[in-house]
Amino acid sequence: MKRFLERMVAIERMERGKLCPMTGRPHYNHQTWRNGRNEVRYVPASEAAALQKAIEGYRLFIKLAEQYADEVIHLTRREREKKKRQGRQAP
Repeated sequence: MKRFLERMVAIERMERGKLCPMTGRPHYNHQTWRNGRNEVRYVPASEAAALQKAIEGYRLFIKLAEQYADEVIHLTRREREKKKRQGRQAP
């Protein structure tokens, strides 16, 4: 489980949302969902690669967090089952 946390800490840049090229324009559209609504900001093409990498960093972080949670849930359930079995064996 420690490996998930180590990989999460190693992510240096994160950004939510998605990046969409604007047809015929020198910038990209960065869309995020915040406070119940879609927020859009324009990003110069020169910043698009770094922003895309940050978006991928956030996606990796979320994926690792889900995997970490799955592992903790698995251990929790296994522990509960173990206690149930021990309780049944008591006279």
